Amino acid sequence: MKYCSQCGDTVSHIVPEGDNRPRYVCTSCKTIHYQNPKVVAGCLPFFEDKVLLCKRAIAPRKGYWTLPAGYLENGETTSQGALRETIEEANANVELLDLYTLFSLPHISQIYLFYRARLTDLDFFPGEETLETRLFSEHEIPWNELAFPVITETLEHYFQDLPKNHFPIRSQDIVIDRKRHPIK
Repeated sequence: MKYCSQCGDTVSHIVPEGDNRPRYVCTSCKTIHYQNPKVVAGCLPFFEDKVLLCKRAIAPRKGYWTLPAGYLENGETTSQGALRETIEEANANVELLDLYTLFSLPHISQIYLFYRARLTDLDFFPGEETLETRLFSEHEIPWNELAFPVITETLEHYFQDLPKNHFPIRSQDIVIDRKRHPIK
């Protein structure tokens, strides 16, 4: 950040008085510009013993499979965001059941939340950001073609929990050392 969004003057990267970490602070109007993690909300849509996946039509990870998810919009609840993203990416109608997985990824300043969601019909089709939508049983999932670790983790948990029909909330921190494992 170089300029203040309030007055347009330059900012400094300093620890403001009463704070404990560097922030961008306007040199003129003294506005402190906080930068916080992005929240990604999505669904794990299922029908019987299959899950709905979307093949990404956009970067990052274009051509890889994912669950329908995306950044939360201002003024939107996490469940509203998960439903919106499921419609935008898969044109899928779902009934949200419960929060299922929660991931913290501090290396990219993101938080992911996935809700289990029952497909209410099978009339889904790719949205603008999706090349293909398809239902997969566990043995059909293209495990080596999943877009992100949070997708793999969510699906692994789901197929472990499915035989017991018990789906506890799973919470996990995924910490990657960017110096040892650069993000592509």
